[in-house]
Amino acid sequence: MSWLRSCVRGLCRGCLLVLLGTLTAPAWSWGTQGHQVVAELAFTALTPKAQFEVKQLLALEPGESLASISMWADEHKSPATGAWHYVNFPRATCSFEAERDCPDGQCVVAALARQLDTLASNPTPERRLKALKYVVHLVGDLHQPLHAGYQDDRGGNSYTLQAFMQARNLHALWDGGLVKSLNLDNAALTALVRQSMPQLEQSNLSLSQAAEESCRLVATPGFYPARQVTERYVQQFTPVLLQRLAMAGARLAGLLNRTWP
Repeated sequence: MSWLRSCVRGLCRGCLLVLLGTLTAPAWSWGTQGHQVVAELAFTALTPKAQFEVKQLLALEPGESLASISMWADEHKSPATGAWHYVNFPRATCSFEAERDCPDGQCVVAALARQLDTLASNPTPERRLKALKYVVHLVGDLHQPLHAGYQDDRGGNSYTLQAFMQARNLHALWDGGLVKSLNLDNAALTALVRQSMPQLEQSNLSLSQAAEESCRLVATPGFYPARQVTERYVQQFTPVLLQRLAMAGARLAGLLNRTWP
């Protein structure tokens, strides 16, 4: 990934100031831009059959696209569905155990599996569209490392950072700060992320394996900065972020293609 790091170094000249300036803004997983990029990447990688089926469902709400529905699950989040967006691991392990990590099926791994089942079954078109909205979003969530982080700090939400004398947390940095620091529009960011898609391996991991993969990234040395976001941190982990977006797009396409073979 040396080419990607070189590219990021060029993009990140001065981007730390942009990043720190965004850390006080409300953020969702990947933010709107990250989720839209995942959806755009996935749509272009769909088979003709899967694209047809997706378009048929989207036609129920004229003017919508896979990208435009990608934030629906956050916009309609409730106490009943909040736990669907993440899974928390104990700090000692990234090995997924459903009984421990996903009690009563209340985690992103089980929620995504349920929505995929709904999408592949034959309920009303409206229910399948709702399931599609969840699938598009939750696949993105699954690939944001801190949505499969540690239980004891609530996926980085309790790990505060200092930026311009204002406290923020590590989860918010990964939700939106790193994406915004690149200062790219959707088209440019999609093009940058797409460059890493052909290099992806193991794009057909199970949902629990994808969660474990995210957790292992959280365990990477240096992932938790020393309470200060430095340009070195941005340059080290922006390539990781871009690859996670690429993997989310590729795997979302794979799941939808398998839904409509």
